[in-house]
Amino acid sequence: MNSISKSFLTLLASSVLLVGCGATALVSTPVENIDTVPLKITELTEAQKKVWGHADLISDTIPGMSVDRAYNELIGNRKGQTVIVAVLDAGMDLEHEDLDDVLWVNKGEKAGNGKDDDKNGYVDDIHGYNFLGESYNEQLEYVRMLRLNVGTPSEKAKAQSKLNKEYPEALQNKQQYEQILQMVKNADEAVKKELGKSSYTQKELMSIKPDNEQMQQHISVLTQMYQYADSIEEVLSELNEGVAYFTEQINYNLNKDFNGREIVGDDPYDFNDRDYGNGNPKNRSEDESHGTHVAGIIAAERNNGKGVNGVAKNVKLMSIRAVPNGDEYDKDIALGIRYAADNGAKIINCSFGKSFSPKADWVYDAIKYAASKDVLIVHAAGNDGEDLDNINNPNFPNDQINNGKEFANNVITVGALSPTYGSSMVAAFSNYGKINVDVFAPGGEIYSTMPNNNYKFQGGTSMAAPAVAGIAALIRSYYPSLSAAQVKQILIQSGLSSKASVILAGDPSNTQPFGNISKSGKMVNAFNALLLADNFSKGKMTLDYNAE
Repeated sequence: MNSISKSFLTLLASSVLLVGCGATALVSTPVENIDTVPLKITELTEAQKKVWGHADLISDTIPGMSVDRAYNELIGNRKGQTVIVAVLDAGMDLEHEDLDDVLWVNKGEKAGNGKDDDKNGYVDDIHGYNFLGESYNEQLEYVRMLRLNVGTPSEKAKAQSKLNKEYPEALQNKQQYEQILQMVKNADEAVKKELGKSSYTQKELMSIKPDNEQMQQHISVLTQMYQYADSIEEVLSELNEGVAYFTEQINYNLNKDFNGREIVGDDPYDFNDRDYGNGNPKNRSEDESHGTHVAGIIAAERNNGKGVNGVAKNVKLMSIRAVPNGDEYDKDIALGIRYAADNGAKIINCSFGKSFSPKADWVYDAIKYAASKDVLIVHAAGNDGEDLDNINNPNFPNDQINNGKEFANNVITVGALSPTYGSSMVAAFSNYGKINVDVFAPGGEIYSTMPNNNYKFQGGTSMAAPAVAGIAALIRSYYPSLSAAQVKQILIQSGLSSKASVILAGDPSNTQPFGNISKSGKMVNAFNALLLADNFSKGKMTLDYNAE
């Protein structure tokens, strides 16, 4: 369940409990100075909601990345070089109608012969590699540490304290979701019976003249639900997802006795135990959808008349299955980064993160290795609504230790924007930090690919990172001589700045200037990034590495 869904719990819980008893100044570099942009006061249309991340702030008053403008005014029919982008994530639906023609193919490997034809150390890795084997459900890292007695005494004490807090909370949330779900179900069934219809609109609901207190309460419950969704069907779907999410937390993520890795057969804390996994990085179930959604944001087939347009063309997607339904293992991530770097990826999207990382050095070494191979890593900032500069709120992996100097110049960390320009443009769930977050990009309610040729809105910094990875792919396609470090700096330097004071973590009492919540103080912009890349590659402009 995404972070928007999690916030749904608080909103619904508060409402059901009640039933039971200026514009800002922008600087657009290097294009122009913008005096004011009006706030958008009208609701986005359904069509706009599906593509808002590609919109242009100046013309649409939506804080998108000017992707459509970049294609219309800069790219046109220009041919670029193919760029391999690795999606280090959950398994990807390799047969999806919007992804099947943009998959990376390992031409040195012969499918299904059980041999390592290209001698890269991995058997039958046609479209990537699967470091999870047949496993999927997993514990959170700190719960694993307690089960396996891994970590320092202080780390284990912190882990135990966290589990003592989070397990009962998850249990309570599950029960609360179940109670709310049953209340909405009962009300929905009663109203359908009253109206003699299998579905109804809010207007039809309000037309009912209740003749008893119970019907009045049913109407009151459903009326409040319309504050959070356009239909009761959507509310019921959200609630069912909530029940499933907290059930999985209790059964797997926070269950100290669960061992999701048992089926794989390796020792995940032995870096030299590498004979595991397989060459099939496809998702194992419809619920394993995260990697598919991320992939579509980057490079869903453009202009094919189906579903969505990815940010970038000229991309081949490499699927690396390494992120389970729970916290990823440091070994899988480190080996996944190395696999991508060794097999031609120029960008690795990392839409994952965790607060404990007992083998962080393995990942740090992999990041440095990717830097030596000129590979850009795009990482999601995380969805806890926290200031990552507080050393008590770590989000692994990162490119520095304890807010120190960056040890690599190839990692860009991305926070999430919502489609509402102004004080509410930072997504309520998004982490932030002047030291630990580089830029912001669209991540709130993004429409993209889902398994079995489906499409859905999902929100998270997991959606903001691939948006930036897509722009990075455009830059590396049309300006292939630029290094990973230069592409990172172009993304940072060319973004749009805002003097707006923004609400953080969805709390109106917690506000900061937008420029103070990331290293750059900017939101990524494809149009500006391509202009800067062009000017820099022609020697007309320099990159200011102190501008961060």
